[in-house]
Amino acid sequence: MRRRLFSMLTAAAVACASVGVAVAGGVAPASASGTAAAAAETYTWKNVRIDGGGFVPGIVFNQKEKNLIYARTDIGGAYRWEQASKTWTPLLDWVGWDKWGYNGVVSLATDPVETNRVYVAAGMYTNSWDPNNGAILRSADKGATWQATALPFKLGGNMPGRGMGERLAVDPNKNSVVYFGAPDGNGLWRSTDKGVTWAKVTSFTNPGDYAADPSDPNGYLSHRPGVVWVTFDPSSATAGNTTQKIYVGVADKANTVYSSSDGGSTWSRVAGQPTGYIAHKGVLDHVNHTLYIATSDTGGPYDGAKGDVWKLNTTTGAWTQISPVPSSSADDYFGYSGLTIDRQNPGTIMVATQIAWWPDVVFFRSTDSGATWTRVWDFTSYPNRSFRYTMDVSSSPWLTFGANPQPPETTPKLGWMTESLEIDPFDGNRMMYGTGATLYGTEDLKKWDTGGQFTIKPMVKGLEETAVLDLISPPSGAPLVSGLGDIGGFRHTNLDAVPPMMFTSPNFTSTTSLDYAETNPSIMVRAGNFTDSDRPNDSHAAFSTDGGANWFQGTEPSGINEGGTIAAAANGSRFVWAPKDVGVHYSVGYGNSWTASTGLPTNAVVESDRVNSNRFYGFSAGKFYASTNGGASFAATAATGLPTEGNVKFKAVPGREGDIWLAGGSTTGSGIWHSTNGGASFTKLSGVTSAVNIGFGKSATASGYQALYAVATVGGVNGVFRSDDAGTSWVRINDDQHRYGNAGEAITGDPRVYGRVYLGTNGRGILYADNGGVVPPVDTVPPTTPGTPVASAITSSGAALTWTASTDAVGVSGYDVYREAGATDVKVGSPTSASFAPTGLTSDTSYTFYVIARDAAGNSSTASDPVTFRTLTGPVGGGCTATYTVSNSWPGGFQGEVSVKNTGTSATTGWTVKWSFPNGQTITQLWSGVHTQTGADVTVKNASWNGVLAAGASTSFGFGASWTGTNGVPANVTCTAP
Repeated sequence: MRRRLFSMLTAAAVACASVGVAVAGGVAPASASGTAAAAAETYTWKNVRIDGGGFVPGIVFNQKEKNLIYARTDIGGAYRWEQASKTWTPLLDWVGWDKWGYNGVVSLATDPVETNRVYVAAGMYTNSWDPNNGAILRSADKGATWQATALPFKLGGNMPGRGMGERLAVDPNKNSVVYFGAPDGNGLWRSTDKGVTWAKVTSFTNPGDYAADPSDPNGYLSHRPGVVWVTFDPSSATAGNTTQKIYVGVADKANTVYSSSDGGSTWSRVAGQPTGYIAHKGVLDHVNHTLYIATSDTGGPYDGAKGDVWKLNTTTGAWTQISPVPSSSADDYFGYSGLTIDRQNPGTIMVATQIAWWPDVVFFRSTDSGATWTRVWDFTSYPNRSFRYTMDVSSSPWLTFGANPQPPETTPKLGWMTESLEIDPFDGNRMMYGTGATLYGTEDLKKWDTGGQFTIKPMVKGLEETAVLDLISPPSGAPLVSGLGDIGGFRHTNLDAVPPMMFTSPNFTSTTSLDYAETNPSIMVRAGNFTDSDRPNDSHAAFSTDGGANWFQGTEPSGINEGGTIAAAANGSRFVWAPKDVGVHYSVGYGNSWTASTGLPTNAVVESDRVNSNRFYGFSAGKFYASTNGGASFAATAATGLPTEGNVKFKAVPGREGDIWLAGGSTTGSGIWHSTNGGASFTKLSGVTSAVNIGFGKSATASGYQALYAVATVGGVNGVFRSDDAGTSWVRINDDQHRYGNAGEAITGDPRVYGRVYLGTNGRGILYADNGGVVPPVDTVPPTTPGTPVASAITSSGAALTWTASTDAVGVSGYDVYREAGATDVKVGSPTSASFAPTGLTSDTSYTFYVIARDAAGNSSTASDPVTFRTLTGPVGGGCTATYTVSNSWPGGFQGEVSVKNTGTSATTGWTVKWSFPNGQTITQLWSGVHTQTGADVTVKNASWNGVLAAGASTSFGFGASWTGTNGVPANVTCTAP
C-alpha cells in the first residue's frame, strides 16, 4: 500500500529495555528495578485474520533447501514459510518497545550452506523517527531464536528504496562470509564470522549518491538507499573457499554495478554498463555466466517512470539491452524490478514493472534469456485485454477493494509496487510475488508457456501486516470492528476467518477513529482519510445503525482533509468530531448538519461518557476538558498533573458516569491516570511508571469493576497487562516471545468474554489473546476496617482528615467518606488514598465523619470509628450567609441562584460561598462570581464589583448546571467574609 509513516505514537512512552546478547525467541526484555514486577498469566496470542494488508518488498528462497522460504516486510517484521500448512510464521514478535524499529526489515538472507542460518538487517527509519541504530540479527535455527549485532548507523526498512535488494548475501562457498550493503553513505560491510562482527569494506569506495529529494527537511526523501544488492558467482570458487567473483548494485545512476574478482579485496566499476538508471535487482545465472539487472529511474517503491532490463556476459564483458519495452519507447511509462530466473531452466527469466498503477502491473516472461518476451496480459481492442492468468481471491475476497472499475482496469489487480517476484528454485511452476496489499503466488506458472491460463491466489495466510489505528468491541453484534491504515478497516464477525470486505460506501483509505453508542451499540461512527482531490465533495465521517454492516454519510464542516477523532453519545443521539487541523464540531443526528463547539482546542482528542449522553470529554496539551451539553461547549477542568507532551489516549468506563482512564505521555511524564468525577481531578497510579494505551473488558465478577488492559511499564517491565481491581494490581498477559514492539495505538478488552484482549500493532495486524476463560476466584472478603480518622488543620470552613489505610487480599480501590447528618448520612467524597479534606463547612459548628473502604469486587468494609470536631469561629466584625435556590429546572439541567447577605457589623471586602452537591451535579456556567468545582465541592468567590457589601446589604449570583437522576439541594451552604 502507500507509505505508512510511524506516527511517533508511543515510541518514547514506554521505558527502554536493555538488549541482551541472546535469549530463546529473541532479544532479552528489561529487568525489573525499584518496583516489584507484576504477576504473569499464561495467554494464547494469535492474529485476528485479515491476511496481508501491507507491502511485502522481499521474498527469499533458499537455494539449497526445498520449501525454505522467507518474506520480509517494511514495518511488520519477517516471516518463514510452513509448507505443510501453507502458512507464514512470524519471526520477530519478540522485538519490544526498546527496539521497535527492528520490525522494519530492509533485507534478509538465508544461508545456502547451513540452511538453518538466516540473517535480517533490521531498522525502521534512517531519520529521527527511529531513535536507534540498525542491527544485523542472526539465527541458527531458522528464526526460532536470535542474536543481534548493533550497527553504528541507522537502517530504513520503511524508507525509500526498500524494495531494492537483497542487500544481505551469504557466500555460497564459504558461509562464514556475509556481505551487507548499507545506506546513507555507509558503503559496503562484511562479516567473516557468520554475522557476529562487521567491518566496512574500505576498498569499496562508492556508497551511492541517489536520493529522491536531497532537500527534504524531514530527512525521508533525502534518504540515500546506498548499496542495494550483493550477488555471488558460486562457480568462481569451490566449497570451503571464498567466492572470488562478486557483483554489487549501487543507487548511483552513473555507476550502478560493481564487481570484484578477488573475493572482495578490490572492486571496480563494471565496464560498459548502462547509465541513467538504478539497478534495483541483480540476478546471476551462474550456469550460463549471465548477470541480469532490472533498472528504474527512481528508487521506488511508489514511483518509477522509465527503466530497462540488461544482461551482462560475465565471460566476455558484453552488455545487451533486453528490455521488453525499452526506455526509449513512448510505451515505457514504468521502471523494472521483480527480476527472477528459473533455476531449473536458467534461460527462463521474468521481470515486473516496478510500478504501473494503470491499468495494472505487467509481468514479462522470456524462455530464451531475454531475446523475446511475452506479457502476462495484452491489449486486444482497447479497452479490452487478454490474460494469461486468472485470479482466485476467494480466500481474501476484500482484495477486490469492493471496486467495480471500468475496462481496461479490473479487480482485483495483479498488484502494485511489485519489487519482489521469485520463481521457486526447485519448482518452476511455483512463483511468489509481493504487492502493496498482499503476497500472491501460483503453482502452475508453466501454463504461461503452453497457451493456458495459470492461476494466481493469495499465498499470505499467517502474514498480517496492517497498521491498526483504532479498535472497538461493542457489547452486542460483531465482537470486533477495526480502523486500519491503508485499507480502511473491517467488521470482524469471526476472528479466525478473513472478513469478506473492508468498509465500503464509503471507503476511507485509513480509518483514524471509531466509536459506538454504549447504550445503543448498533449505532456506530467512523472518521478517516482519503485523497480529497479524488472525492472533493465527500465526507470524512460515516455512520452505521446496524453495528457496522452498512454505512452512510452526512455532511461535514468545511476545510476537513483528515479524519481526526470522533465520538458517539452514549445513546447515539449526537456526535462530537475533532477533525485534524479543523475546529471541533458536534451534530445532533447523523451529520446532517454540524455546529462548532466552543472551548476545546483544535486537534484535541475527543471521547464520550458511556452513561450520560450529554457528557463528552476532550484532552489537549495537558488539559482535560468536559462538556455537559452534548458537545456544544467545553470547559477546562481543574485537573492538574496530566502529561503535556506525547501521545495520550483516554477512555470512559461503560456503566459508570464520569469514570475516566487516561494513559500515555512522553519521557518527561508518562503513566496511567484515573478520574471518578468526570475529569475534574485525576489520580496517577503509583505502580505504573509509563504507559501507551488503556482499554476495558468484561469484569471478572458479575458486580465488579471492568477489567483494565494496558500497554504499560509495571515493575520495570514493559508489556501488556490486565487489572481486575481498578488498577490496584496488575498481571502481565504477554510474554517475551510476544512483545510486539509497535503495539499500542489501539487496545480494548471484550465486554462479553472475560480475559480477552484485542491489541493493535503498527505493521503486525490485530492480535487477540485469551486466558482460556479462567476467572479468578470470587473475592467475597471485604477490606479491613479503616483506622479512626484524625482531624487536623481545622478552620472555620474545613479540615484535613487522615486515617490508617485498610488492607485487602486483592487491593483497596478507594474509600467513601461520610458526614453524619441525622437519619441519612451524606457521602462527601471518595478518595483513592487514606486522606480527605472536607470543605464548605459552617463556622463554629460540630461535625462527625467516618470512613468505609471498598475493593474492586464491590466489597465494603465496616465503618471506621467516627471523629468529631468543631470548626473555628469566623472573624469578628464580619460574616455572611448564603441562601441556595433552584430557580428553573429541565431534564438534565437546571438554573440556580444564591443570595449572599452581610451579617457582620462592618462592610465586607469580599466573600466566599461553598457547598457540596449531593448528587454529582456539575456547574456549566456561572455569572456574578468566580467559581471552581472539584468533584462535588463548589467554591464561589465574589466578582470584582460585588465583593464590598455594607452591613446588612445583599447581592446574588446565578449559575447553570447539569444533573442526572436526582437534583438534591446541598445540605450546607456556607459563606465567609473577612
